[in-house]
Order: sequence, then structure tokens, then C-alpha cells
Amino acid sequence: MLVVLGSWWLGCIQIELLGGSRQSLVETVVHVQGGEGQGGAKFLLLEVDGVIELGDQSSFLGTRESSVSRIREQLDAARRDSSIRGVLLRIDSPGGGATASDLIYTELLRFKRERKVPIVAHFLGMAASGGYYVAMAADEIVAEPTTVTGSIGVIFTGVNISGLMERWGIEDQTLTAGRYKDAGSMLRPQTDAGREILQSVIDDLYERFRTVVNSGRPQLGRERVDELADGRLYSAKQALENGLVDRIGDIEEAVARLQERSGESRSVVVSYHRPSEWRRNLYTRSSGGSASFERPGPLGTLLEQLNPGFLYLWPGAWQYLWPARMPTP
Repeated sequence: MLVVLGSWWLGCIQIELLGGSRQSLVETVVHVQGGEGQGGAKFLLLEVDGVIELGDQSSFLGTRESSVSRIREQLDAARRDSSIRGVLLRIDSPGGGATASDLIYTELLRFKRERKVPIVAHFLGMAASGGYYVAMAADEIVAEPTTVTGSIGVIFTGVNISGLMERWGIEDQTLTAGRYKDAGSMLRPQTDAGREILQSVIDDLYERFRTVVNSGRPQLGRERVDELADGRLYSAKQALENGLVDRIGDIEEAVARLQERSGESRSVVVSYHRPSEWRRNLYTRSSGGSASFERPGPLGTLLEQLNPGFLYLWPGAWQYLWPARMPTP
């Protein structure tokens, strides 16, 4: 499922002081595979990292750049470079907004169609809900042995605080025009009619998700996709057994798959990033600014889930983002 999460305590942030504009992208080589020397394919590393959002996310600390606008800008730069022979799509995300996920998926398909290049996705710790949705643009998926993926479904988040308001003597004075305008409001109990309307929207978004998965994993067939798309998470092993990924391996394995699809024995992987951001290798996240945090934190995530919204997000993502979320060996 896709979800809109907050930042660490409110976002993965790159501070932009005094209204300064963003720097243009620059190219850095982050990986060479197959030995040094001339020749070989040039691949673009694209990151889908953290919560997938449509617009820039601002807080008192600064602004986190939109996933959609960032990837579109990187793909536009790749369009101007005729030597790009493939895309390495690195995903470590619990999902995010339904529209944001669909836009990234669509942008990737458009680039692949225009340039006629392969896309191989590599899953890191999590590629759930919207993170899995985006991967359906790839020709092949390689997952780390410890990847958690799946969560194919939709969630509408919201709470009812009317009882708390009554206890504290707070009265709802909301005015509406339109019988169902406040369907899903946290200020009053949900009505059966309002619930039915919201569920119909969720069902349509769910249908879109399953259609995208069926298109990205045609070997499964629609009936099998519907069986697997019950919202559950899958381990890498389970995902492989069920045909949701193609193989288990590290990111070098994903690069090797791109090389094979390009007919090359050597490759160079490049990243487009802001000059102020640091980039060392395939695993480094591009984060700029003196107050950058790599992941949304549990408080920001929990607060965001209190706001109504249609999301392709794993609802347990705030627990996953907690520093002590998983036992260590």
C-alpha cells in the first residue's frame, strides 16, 4: 500500500536558505563493473528512497525534494545523454501517495519506451506498496536476501476524535455544501453512506494497483495477482517463490543483469545529483545540507497517518522506520 509519511521527526531534509534555487544536476561515476578500461555500457542509477511524495515536503527544518520532480529531472538529463544504455532502479521505500507512485511508474515506462533501454530494479530493505508499484516499470527485479516487499493494496487513514471533543467540551461547527462533503472527517463518527463512498474510491485505486502488477508481472496471470494482492508483506524468499521478484542477489547482481540485457561485459554506473550532495558508491544516499536526515521518523509518520488520504503504503511503516525496529544478528 502507498502512504504519505512525515520526515525524521518531519522529513529527509535538504535545507534551502533564503529562498535559494536548487542547483543543477551533475554526473558522478558511482560504480564500475567488469574491470577498468574503455568501452562498456553506461547505466543510470535512480533512487526511490523513503516515502514517495508528489510535492516538496516542508517543515521548520527545511524542505525535502519531491520524489516525482527529482526522478523526472534525472530522466530528462538522461534523455540528453545518448550513451545511457539502461537504468538501475534502486528501491528502499515503504510506499507513499497513490498519485506520486503512479507518476514515477509512468515516467519510467515513458523513458524506457522512448530510449528502448532496459530497467532492472534492485530492492534493498523494503520495497512495499508504492515501492513495489514503481518497480512494475522494470524488466527484471533483484531483491536482497533480507528484503521485505509486497503490501499490494490501498489504505485510507483517519481517526474519529468526536468522543474526545465531547469530553473536553469542543463542538464541531463545520459547514458543508454537498451531502457527503465531510465523509471521512475526524470530527464525527463515519456514516454508512460515507464509508461506502470512500470504499468505492479505495476499490478503484486497488483495481489500478492490481492492473499495474499484472502488467509488470504478466507471467503470473491476473487470477494469481489477485490472490497475492491481499495487502500482506512477503520476505525475499516468499516473493521469489510467488513470482513477485525474479531473483535474490546484491546490487552488483542487478548491474550484471543490466549488462546481459545490454550485451556488454563491462559497465559504468552514474548518478545525477546536486553539487552539494555527496555520492560515493551504489549504496550512498544523496542527501545535501547540514541538517539532512535519511528517513522519516516515527513521530512524523504517525502524525501523517492521522490525516485522511488514499495511500499505497504499508501501515506498519512507522514501526519499520524506528531505529530499533528489527532484531540484529
